[in-house]
Amino acid sequence: MPKHKNPDKPWEDDSVDHWKTEKFTKGDMVGGSLTEESSFAVLFPSYRESYLREAWPSVTALLREQGIACQLDLIEGSMTVSTTRKTWDPYVIIKARDMIKLLARSVSLQQAQRILEDDVACDIIKIGGLCRNKERFIKRRDRLLGPNGSTLKAIELLTGCYVLVQGNTVSCMGPYKGLKCVRKLVEDCMHNFHPVYHIKALMIRRELEKDPSLATEDWTRFLPTFKKSNTGKRPKRKPASQRKEYTPFPPAPTPRKVDLQIESGEYFLSQEQKEARQRERRDEAQAAGVEQRQQQRQQRFVAPKEPNTARPSPGKAGAASEGAAAASGSSGGGGERDALQIAAALKARGAKSAAGGAAAREAAAEQQAEAARRAAAAAAERERMLPEPKLTKKLKRQRASEE
Repeated sequence: MPKHKNPDKPWEDDSVDHWKTEKFTKGDMVGGSLTEESSFAVLFPSYRESYLREAWPSVTALLREQGIACQLDLIEGSMTVSTTRKTWDPYVIIKARDMIKLLARSVSLQQAQRILEDDVACDIIKIGGLCRNKERFIKRRDRLLGPNGSTLKAIELLTGCYVLVQGNTVSCMGPYKGLKCVRKLVEDCMHNFHPVYHIKALMIRRELEKDPSLATEDWTRFLPTFKKSNTGKRPKRKPASQRKEYTPFPPAPTPRKVDLQIESGEYFLSQEQKEARQRERRDEAQAAGVEQRQQQRQQRFVAPKEPNTARPSPGKAGAASEGAAAASGSSGGGGERDALQIAAALKARGAKSAAGGAAAREAAAEQQAEAARRAAAAAAERERMLPEPKLTKKLKRQRASEE
């Protein structure tokens, strides 16, 4: 029997794309109808009730075309989808389950209905348990959105997926390759790896895909490598606490109120004596308060200090000028003036300065007397304007004893 080394294989045809997914049409299910009923139920939060109630007629009409029955239970807060005898696609029940999951996670019906297409899949990523600290969780979740949603928009453009961040989950919908990138990006972001690094790597990959000569090569040398660095400050060491000296005796107990009364002698007083002592303390405190208030009122009537506007008397100025002239003359003339003339000049200067000093002292005494008269008049006016202080029992007793 002859042996064929390389026989022709009729199924290997280069004109046929064996990886292409054929669209499933209505008449492709040879078996007819499904023998068993399959159903899925999904719970939804209470804040989605109003939207689902409005959009449920559209959901029902959309699933009826696929032969799927749906039910909305507002009492239990659940959505249910199930197959019927008219279901012509066996996998559409999985698509319907994913659609109600997306509706429960705040995805609009216009976006959720795309899941019924053959080349679209969905993934709901749970991020609530990836970070324990609430404030840190909110901060890292905001990184996915970015300023004015710019980071989220870049992720959608590079991966070709629809991404929605809601509560403790991230809902994404698109091709399988894009969903894988989105899940990796979201999980790394919650582990403190910024999304901008993944976005940069995705942009480089997009440019490398355009070059057919690099299709069979390794792209690791082109992609950036980012290492995690701990830039936090080292915690400051607490100063070593000084140890107290060891004593075998315990600390003294805190004295009770009764012990304090026994020490002061108040414990042995009668009830009338205790009340009298309390009354005296209250009267003393009241008298001190009255005196303090009177002082505060009188401070408003105290005249401010007047500036010292007294000018130097002409006697002092003349004596100083004559002394300076005499000194200059003596130093400049030298032997022209004898000792008698210098003595006469100094004597005349002393007489003039004495007369000027007496006049200055008289003027200062007059100013002081005038200021004292003004202060006395102001004090009398304040005493007249101030109301009489309230007489306490102690003050009454003092006045009675004085009279």
